Amino acid sequence: MKKFEIGVGMFGDLAFDKETRKFADPQQKLQEILAEIKLADELGIDVFALGEHHRPDYVVSSPEMVLSAAASITKNIKLMSAVTVLSSAEPVKVYQDFSTLDLISGGRAEIGVGRGSFIESFPLFGYDLDDYHELFEEKLDLLLKINAQENVTWKGKLRAPMENQTVYPRATNNGKLPVWIAVGGTPESVLRAARLGLPLIVAIIGGLPRQFKPLIDFYKKEYLGHGHNPEEMQIGIHSHTLFSENPEVIDGYFENYAAQMNRIGSSRGWSAYTKMQYEGGRSKEGALFIGNSDEVAEKINMVKEMFGLTRYIAHMDVGAPNHEVMMKSLELFGTKVAEKVR
Repeated sequence: MKKFEIGVGMFGDLAFDKETRKFADPQQKLQEILAEIKLADELGIDVFALGEHHRPDYVVSSPEMVLSAAASITKNIKLMSAVTVLSSAEPVKVYQDFSTLDLISGGRAEIGVGRGSFIESFPLFGYDLDDYHELFEEKLDLLLKINAQENVTWKGKLRAPMENQTVYPRATNNGKLPVWIAVGGTPESVLRAARLGLPLIVAIIGGLPRQFKPLIDFYKKEYLGHGHNPEEMQIGIHSHTLFSENPEVIDGYFENYAAQMNRIGSSRGWSAYTKMQYEGGRSKEGALFIGNSDEVAEKINMVKEMFGLTRYIAHMDVGAPNHEVMMKSLELFGTKVAEKVR
């Protein structure tokens, strides 16, 4: 297995002002994200991941655009999407965008692909939700073919075929970009990643992390069963995280967190998010990595050992904590937590 990496994930959550009934300024938010990525790089954090959404409460609809801006102000940090909603994207353009990012950044681009738990992109880009599963299967097949070779001949059902067509520019590393499969917990998605020998990242944002162990064990078994090199196996998790040594900040963060959970839940039939859920998630066995540096480092080490992780992505901006809190959280992650988990 590869070395253990720590990373930061964000969706670009926009705070909602109840008095003005407006979301925060997207321009200011993007500038704050860039400052946060720059700090993460300076702290030696390994990866920065941005997710794609098409909603009023998230500012990042095009991760590769923001990551390209970040490439010019960073030196070492890997720049990843988490995720690119591949089902409603064009694989040729996805490869071109990330290969361009890769060239700008000196070989630091990665693609995290998923089917998307948010479905706004499907009607936005003219796709039928009835094709949800088949779209991802087909587009992943095409993306991997483009990633592997310069000249592409390919045929599917839902996209026009390609006949000896070339895709440029080519990324560094002989044109090959790291492609991670991001899953929410479906065995079919895990099996797909294992069969293809692709690195897996699991979103663990609720329940108990140990409930995911059978799924990750299944991935390991199938990965090896399909003849892939165990030395190249990569497994990550992506979980809601915030660090602060001030108990008042952690307690107060409940308001941010609950507001975003309720905003999402209102369209999904979820009941109102409670303080009991928050504290339960923050407990030693829970899925929220929110607390002081010692508490959260202990939990990261627990899941690192439980799953055999090679990467932990701290999703750090749920509910839009303010920029100062975010910068302090990043500082703790890159210093106190990093030395405990590496």
